[in-house]
Amino acid sequence: MSTEAAAAAALRTCWNATSPSIGIVLGSGLSGLASHIEYAKRVPFSELPGLPAHPGAFVYGLLCSREVVAVAGRIHLYEDLDPAIPIEILAALGVRVLILTNAAGGIRSDLTPGTFMLITDHLDLTGRPPLVGQASPRYDAQLATRMREAATVSRMTLAEGVYAAMLGPSYETAAEIRMLATLGADAVGMSTVPEAIVAASLGMRVVAVSCITNHAAGMSPETLSHSEVLDVTSRVGPRFERLIRRFVDRL
Repeated sequence: MSTEAAAAAALRTCWNATSPSIGIVLGSGLSGLASHIEYAKRVPFSELPGLPAHPGAFVYGLLCSREVVAVAGRIHLYEDLDPAIPIEILAALGVRVLILTNAAGGIRSDLTPGTFMLITDHLDLTGRPPLVGQASPRYDAQLATRMREAATVSRMTLAEGVYAAMLGPSYETAAEIRMLATLGADAVGMSTVPEAIVAASLGMRVVAVSCITNHAAGMSPETLSHSEVLDVTSRVGPRFERLIRRFVDRL
């Protein structure tokens, strides 16, 4: 039995669950959504067979009366671990719709801190493509429409743009941000793209949203810090949670 199949079997035993069709990967500072999952059952990565030592966890329960599995505490490439592991486990559990979220730096001038951005395309600049020789996926158009509708119902603005994934963990330099802007990137972060590529290869439909938490390097005189990221996600967290709940409710 593969690692992902063994982990999925262990989760089913822990949860006594059927096959949830919706998965959510929660970005930095956005884990508050897990508090809205009813009858939540949390299983740390450390309790599952074959998974690396990592503080992340799978949270199963009901969100808007739908069975969901959230990944709270994602794996990043810069940790020298494989971000595909949780995605492969979600696929083995039966997840077919994957909602990816992240905190990102705004490159485009209108993407100010606190803005939400629907990812319409991406640039993989991590230097570590997860699927060599396979085409990069498109984000699901129908799910994108549902996310726009959820934003409209929630009376919030949802920007749209291209997300660039860098390896990290250090923030980009001002010169790198100028390069990214030239390449067509609207926002930048250190996650999401490897997960989207692997998810699409496994037959999942993918939609992704960035929470813009800061101006990218060189776009403002401020010094970048992780505390700023957490401050912004804490402030806009309730709006983000409302958006995702409205989206799930419309599926």
